[in-house]
Amino acid sequence: MSSHAPHPVLLDAARLAALLERIAARIGPARVVTDAAELAPWLVEGRGLFQGATPAMVEPATTDEVSFIVAACAEAGVPVVPQGGNTGLVGGQVPFGGLLLSLRRMSRIRDLDPIDLTVVAEAGCTLHQVQQAAAETGCLFPLSIASEGSCRIGGNLSTNAGGTAVLRYGNMRELTFGLEVVLPDGRIWNGLSRLRKDNTGYALKDLFIGAEGTLGIITAAVLRLYPAPRAHATTLTGLASPEAALKLFQRLRNVAGDALTGFEILPRFGMETVLTHIPGTTRALAGDHGWYALAELTSTRRDDDLSALALEVFGEAFEAGEIEDAVIAASEAQAEALWKLREALSDAQKFEGGSIKHDVSVPVSRVPHFIAEAARACEAHMPGVRVCAFGHMGDGNIHFNLSQPVGMDKAAYLACWEGFNRIVHDIVAGLGGSISAEHGIGLLKREELPLYKDPVALELMAAIKAAIDPKGLANPGKVLPGG
Repeated sequence: MSSHAPHPVLLDAARLAALLERIAARIGPARVVTDAAELAPWLVEGRGLFQGATPAMVEPATTDEVSFIVAACAEAGVPVVPQGGNTGLVGGQVPFGGLLLSLRRMSRIRDLDPIDLTVVAEAGCTLHQVQQAAAETGCLFPLSIASEGSCRIGGNLSTNAGGTAVLRYGNMRELTFGLEVVLPDGRIWNGLSRLRKDNTGYALKDLFIGAEGTLGIITAAVLRLYPAPRAHATTLTGLASPEAALKLFQRLRNVAGDALTGFEILPRFGMETVLTHIPGTTRALAGDHGWYALAELTSTRRDDDLSALALEVFGEAFEAGEIEDAVIAASEAQAEALWKLREALSDAQKFEGGSIKHDVSVPVSRVPHFIAEAARACEAHMPGVRVCAFGHMGDGNIHFNLSQPVGMDKAAYLACWEGFNRIVHDIVAGLGGSISAEHGIGLLKREELPLYKDPVALELMAAIKAAIDPKGLANPGKVLPGG
């Protein structure tokens, strides 16, 4: 377990008992969970990096119940930690002594308007649930990430989730028109606006998106929909290097424009890891290649022949010596099989032992330089470490993951995390990048933040936190350093 965890919050037993009794009277005794076995799955971060603790998990079903619980906790001086699907990767959802507030029961689609192209979803809706609701009306909610069957909209908003379609549609911040938020004192801010234009002061929603519950609890959101695509083309290419992948990306973007929805890369080691460990995956290209690029093109026009467009680009790239092999999916099943090679990579890495992970971003033009420089530095720091750099090349977000050397003790390897952080994050900073692209800060990167964030920005963040949460009860110890 990580040493980044904050000191546990100690609660007065009598005051806690009175608080839980008061909450149980409002939401029902069955919705105040204190049994250790029932709590256990919700106290551990998915990779086992953080083990939390809480005297109880409360499960409200409405915004009014959330408001009541938060107000009661504020009165009693008890911290509140919101949680959705517990799929976060930086520990922001793990409690350390305060009450754990689960939003999973708040899972209603309140409204969906295919004319406004909006859906009003509660924070406990799974991402897949929102995708399906949109699809049933001929619309698209474009956020797509590997955990979409279990992650919740509240968590997606709290971390400003990205995924594979950011290149065309943007992060959750760009996909959100309005929010409903319970503030740390229990008041409800109704900001569920559906407007595309509203120039009436500060954009308050942007404070809460990406704040990881440290400024309040998001209970619902107005999300942006799009017309569902009617034409698709999914392609996989084999290339020699990230430099070649960048050239292919430029060619596709220049020809396809915003029809280029996603552009992902993965190295040979990543491809072999998936093919070795994930059942149902098959090699899509003959032979081995140093790198692979997965591209998705979509259009709302039925008559757009995106496969022909991709084929034309590939022909030019072959002649220029930029790609070695390529395949275009001939069916939806083939497209899903190609995407599985990319989406299964995070799970596949678990079979290779310990993995030290970095979710970083740099300008798109500098992605090849970053991968090369960071790989050289990490391999020099620990001979035998296996670099697995993959992800969203089209928007500059690379998951720079490092699998342990073969035969090394996993615990001993993971103890080297901070040393690798310094190497990778220093290179990222030198290229004008960010140490967190889409996973957030949480606990894992909280003490890294002062090393790379502008000091004035940190002061402003602290001032906003103090103004909105003066008692420091909203998900304490997360995001801001020294908490």
